Amino acid sequence: MMVDNFKDMALQSDPAAQHRIIESADLFRGTNEIMIRHDGLVYRLKITRQGKLILNK
Repeated sequence: MMVDNFKDMALQSDPAAQHRIIESADLFRGTNEIMIRHDGLVYRLKITRQGKLILNK
């Protein structure tokens, strides 16, 4: 279960703020591209050859 991979991390500038960190390897699971459904629309999240992330509608 992926819940174990989620970590809460406080920002140094705002100790009260909490953010969930998800490793990209956990999302992509060995592929270079995933589809994300958000608010009824499908987005493509891709890892480029240079290791950058690109999100397209």
